[in-house]
Amino acid sequence: MNRILLLIAITAMSLIGGNSNPAKSASPIQNKNNSSDDWTLLPFIKLDSVNPILVPGNGAFTDPILKKKVLWEEKDVFNPAIVKRNGKVYMLYRAQDKTGKPAGTSRIGLAVSNDAVHFKRMPQPVFYPDNDAFKKLEWEGGCEDPRVVGDNKGTYYMTYTAYDGQTARLMVATSIDLVHWKKYGSVFARSYNGKYAPKWSKSGSIVSVYKDGQAMAAKINGKYWMYWGDSQIWCATSDDLINWTPVEMQAGERPSVKLRGQALTMPQLKVVLPTREGKFDSDLVESGPPAMLTEKGILLIYNSRNVRSTGDKSLAEGTYAASEVLFDKNTPTKILHRMNTYFMRPQKPYEISGQVNQVCFVEGLTQFKNKWYLYYGTADSKIAVARTN
Repeated sequence: MNRILLLIAITAMSLIGGNSNPAKSASPIQNKNNSSDDWTLLPFIKLDSVNPILVPGNGAFTDPILKKKVLWEEKDVFNPAIVKRNGKVYMLYRAQDKTGKPAGTSRIGLAVSNDAVHFKRMPQPVFYPDNDAFKKLEWEGGCEDPRVVGDNKGTYYMTYTAYDGQTARLMVATSIDLVHWKKYGSVFARSYNGKYAPKWSKSGSIVSVYKDGQAMAAKINGKYWMYWGDSQIWCATSDDLINWTPVEMQAGERPSVKLRGQALTMPQLKVVLPTREGKFDSDLVESGPPAMLTEKGILLIYNSRNVRSTGDKSLAEGTYAASEVLFDKNTPTKILHRMNTYFMRPQKPYEISGQVNQVCFVEGLTQFKNKWYLYYGTADSKIAVARTN
């Protein structure tokens, strides 16, 4: 077992407790940037022989709002969360129909695999807009881009994006079986008198230890931590994994990067992972799978978007590529190391052309039979997987 995986296992047992012994991993961890110590989780090799592993389907269900049958995943499937449960790999994935506005209503489906590659999906979505207290936030754009972590009591916490067609809002729900979910609304509803709840927010990556391949939420200095955002990346803290408080700058502190777009509406927030001019992540950075707490630090796999005028001129305009960063395990807002380049970019036809061209968007991670599997959306249209060897 290499050093970082041993430290992951030790951290998991000390923070979560219990007698589970994570399986020995053969996944190579290689350092490519900024340090003489190993800290990255690499390399990932795309499984071209099976990709894409999930494509649009013909599942139908009766929508509770429309009160009619819809083909809920006929247009696109992408951006999955991954749960390791009872020796199987569960995928909660975003699916779009062809009728909802503005680009098809999104719902979340569930699929299961015995080998981490071949998935059998349930015929109906397990999470979707309904005639409930959150309808005005979720309809009719839908429920998007889930990320799931567990706790030591058997509860799963899903952060997801609610989209009403105009504004994306970061929400949270819980489940004990991945099928039946309880919604709680905006993660920011109770902090700062709710001033961030109406703002554009998404992509909540809760800091976790990976125990036998499953992301389990872990406290740091008595608090849970979450990386979130899709222009810059910010932080938030929580006592209960339901209610989150964004981390603001201290008096006299200034943003580490010039604010643009949605970030201008939240200038008090502390940017913890900024975009970088001249690089592949010049235009946007966005959280990937649940961040991994290790003895060396907090490893965040993140997504990025390139604009050639200010970024990497060797990449196509709008390219979404993936990279990694390591934060301090005691000060989660402090960057220790950051890759200078991406480790994954669009190359295959189904990654280059689709609903949104030039996209590899990583969102799900697990360890299965001694190897790490990274799941990603391709061109906002299909789902693929990469694996360590």
